[in-house]
Amino acid sequence: MKNKKFVSRRIIAGFIDYSIILGLTYLYIYKFGSLNDEGEYSVNGFKTIPIIIFWFIYLCVIEVTVNSTLGNFIVRLTPVDLQTENKITLKQSFLRHIVDLLDMFFFGLVAIIIIKNSNDSQRLGDLLAKTKVIEAD
Repeated sequence: MKNKKFVSRRIIAGFIDYSIILGLTYLYIYKFGSLNDEGEYSVNGFKTIPIIIFWFIYLCVIEVTVNSTLGNFIVRLTPVDLQTENKITLKQSFLRHIVDLLDMFFFGLVAIIIIKNSNDSQRLGDLLAKTKVIEAD
């Protein structure tokens, strides 16, 4: 499972998922944000809550409900519990994604290094959540 194709599929899945999240976040900020002193749109306070809710629903709720995010579905991967290889829980999904920013540091280099050096091709989020990603049926 530690081949280049598997790592490439994980990179593509992450790119798809975060392209959707960042694209919709940009549109939300543009639509509901205010121009700041630098001439850029921004949201503050309660207007940031929908962004967090969308992130949670897209990455965690959907992943638990349909066993993958859109990115993982497209490249035919699914996260499972490390020990039982059953569906992951909402808590596990949240833990997998709460450290995505660290995993994607230096354009994903952190995640790639960890995936290539872990026994079950896990990234930091998988190690924290005690999950792994396998090929979908």
